[in-house]
Amino acid sequence: MWNATLYKEQHAFVFEYGNDLLSWLDPKEGEHILDVGCGTGELTAKIAEPGAIVTGIDQSPEMIESARSHYPELRFEVADITELSLGQEYDAIFSNATLHWVLEKEKAAAQMRRHLKPGGRLVLEMGGLNNVKSLSDAVSKELLKSNYAFPAVWYFPSAARYTTVLEHQGLTIRKVMYFDRETELKDGENGIVEWLEMFGGHFFVNVPPAEKQRIMYTVQENLRPTHFRDGKWFLDYKRLRIHAERPASH
Repeated sequence: MWNATLYKEQHAFVFEYGNDLLSWLDPKEGEHILDVGCGTGELTAKIAEPGAIVTGIDQSPEMIESARSHYPELRFEVADITELSLGQEYDAIFSNATLHWVLEKEKAAAQMRRHLKPGGRLVLEMGGLNNVKSLSDAVSKELLKSNYAFPAVWYFPSAARYTTVLEHQGLTIRKVMYFDRETELKDGENGIVEWLEMFGGHFFVNVPPAEKQRIMYTVQENLRPTHFRDGKWFLDYKRLRIHAERPASH
């Protein structure tokens, strides 16, 4: 379950960094655009500003409830990208910081292609190879030390791997960027713990609450020498950005 309030208050950098991705999308008046993994709807609203007709989807009912309450003029639906069936094709599909949560990447790519008009474009950004690796390694070490399993939570591919996934679905790659983006966390005292509370719940599904707290704070202290400076916490984000198109003849 996602905490929409915590997301907006402590982790707004997720959609704030996504503003830059909008320049790749370049939405136009009258275009039908699908926002995959819209969260609480901030970027969906930005896409709609030039007059685009936008639908935001997210797996989280909590996120969609928040989006609908803040942007009642826009359409939001609870939906899974791997099982998507919206009954229409779009001029563009946009996705920010979502597709690394989708382990069934081939199914997601197939659905995105199916929902694009011929000639339509896909613009996405996701975690790339080695994204937050130091943190996930630290969590894995503590879980295994306490005899808990370390589950597969994220898919952080290289540019070559994810472009291949898209190409296998018949999409044409137009532009790719892979880049470092060290990210400052808002909570200067317990930034790592707050980040794990928001995004790391899947690590702890079989861990008792008290033990979860102990592990999170241990991880935070283990990362302090390398990830805390001048009173601020930072994480080693690696981002993968892609612009692809469905060929006009398919």
